[in-house]
Amino acid sequence: MDLITAIEGRRSAGKLGEPGPDAAQLERLLRAAASAPDHGRLSPWRFVVMEGAARGVLGDAMANLLLRRHPDATPEALQTERAKALRAPLLVAVAARTVAAHKVPEIEQVAAVAAAVQNLLLAARALGFGSMWKTGAPAYDAGVKSALGLEPSDAIVGFVYLGTTLAPGKPREVTLDGAVRRL
Repeated sequence: MDLITAIEGRRSAGKLGEPGPDAAQLERLLRAAASAPDHGRLSPWRFVVMEGAARGVLGDAMANLLLRRHPDATPEALQTERAKALRAPLLVAVAARTVAAHKVPEIEQVAAVAAAVQNLLLAARALGFGSMWKTGAPAYDAGVKSALGLEPSDAIVGFVYLGTTLAPGKPREVTLDGAVRRL
């Protein structure tokens, strides 16, 4: 498959399962991610890899966040929140650790991390794995960042779920309507 076809056909999986990437495949995926454009060569990305029982760290942090935001949350709602971390056999939290006092603006540093996430998704596709890029309230919560060993100032750009596609994602129509202006 050529690169353009791979990019045009990439979509989030509807459901993921075993097997996930093994150690050698994960190494390739992370190296591909870290090959993203990086103005200033700051390597602003941080990858927190969770598989097996380690996914429970994120699940518990997500449930704690829900409880802080909604003290009346039911045990079922808390369990549903914990289960979100189990959507795939392997999960990578991708964060930006920016340098504020640098000639490269922070927005460019975060953009480099977003490019790393896209590289990760495309590399997963190339290796035959499905993926999902999620964010939501946990990505912006200091408690979740702390549970993952990140700094409060780190910006979680995404939670990338990786595994074997069990159900494909919904196709979406790509349109350029209103997005292109020619001068």
